[in-house]
Amino acid sequence: MASDAVRQDFWREKHVKFFRRCLNVLPEQYSSLDTNRLTIAFFALSGLDVLDALDVIEKEKESIIDWIYSLQVLPDDTNKNISQCGFRGWRIGAPYNPSKESSVCLAYDSGHVAMTYTAIASLLILGDDLSRLNKAAILSALRTLQLPDGSFCAIPEGSENDMRFVYCASCICYMLDDWSGMDVDMAATFINQSLSYEYGIAQGPGLEGHGGPTFCGIASLVLMQQLDSIFTNKQIERIKRWCIFRQQSGFQGRPNKPVDTCYSFWVGATLKLLGAFEQIDYSSNRNYILSTQDNVTGGFSKWPDCHPDALHSYFGVCGLSLMKEPGLNPIHAAVNITQRASSHLSKIHEQWRQDKS
Repeated sequence: MASDAVRQDFWREKHVKFFRRCLNVLPEQYSSLDTNRLTIAFFALSGLDVLDALDVIEKEKESIIDWIYSLQVLPDDTNKNISQCGFRGWRIGAPYNPSKESSVCLAYDSGHVAMTYTAIASLLILGDDLSRLNKAAILSALRTLQLPDGSFCAIPEGSENDMRFVYCASCICYMLDDWSGMDVDMAATFINQSLSYEYGIAQGPGLEGHGGPTFCGIASLVLMQQLDSIFTNKQIERIKRWCIFRQQSGFQGRPNKPVDTCYSFWVGATLKLLGAFEQIDYSSNRNYILSTQDNVTGGFSKWPDCHPDALHSYFGVCGLSLMKEPGLNPIHAAVNITQRASSHLSKIHEQWRQDKS
């Protein structure tokens, strides 16, 4: 629906500076996220892409690409470490090595399914051709992470297994144009069994429906091309209804919870994928997102008058992009990258298919 309210200012240049700063230096409060540096980099890079501002890091693109490849865990000569392959979040104990030819693999030095997703997405954003990816090793490792119930662990040593990692695995297979990295039927069944009684999707069967895993489940099914075979039309309509009812001003993740900037993407993108995004109140959603802007440093927080952070800043601009905010690039909702980056991926897929033929 069209917005009839007085439009608040969107401080684009301040947000560009915020994401630029996230690539260079972060406050000490971020030290607990040291092993997740790759995800923080993704938020910053994709945020700049949504803001149509990648030109501010033009001179650094190649060095960032090399840094990302240095985080790739590659198979050794015996392939005994194949389950460890993928991308780690940071080079803890591992030497800098952007090569695709060799890797020093230490005990417990394993790829992480979320880092592998954000690594490949970041490379696409930066215009890389993905030629240094060891696709076979990544897909082989991914298969070892899938559990008998269809869900995925994040690392081969064992971890939480829930809808987040089903989504990351789906994105990896989609971006690599190869679904041999998972049993699709098992993963789709896990999503179906995680539908709650109120028609939100939970982190797993029997748990509470939530905006984040609802996006992860629906987006995964869209990427798998399984949505219509897993849920009936009646179920899809009820999922839409559950999502629409999450809007208060902005969006909440669960009933009786406060609204939060990031759910303007998680729930908004779900409605986009289900063809119901036009049923939301654009004006209220936009006003809430912009109320969380920081007018000094740039960036967005989860709530008004709180400190901004990389995650909420990124999903704030994504939420605005879904509503076609002027000056923002449109996003591919299912993969959570811009349409520009997605078009680059399509060209890579076409080249791979030509090389096979």
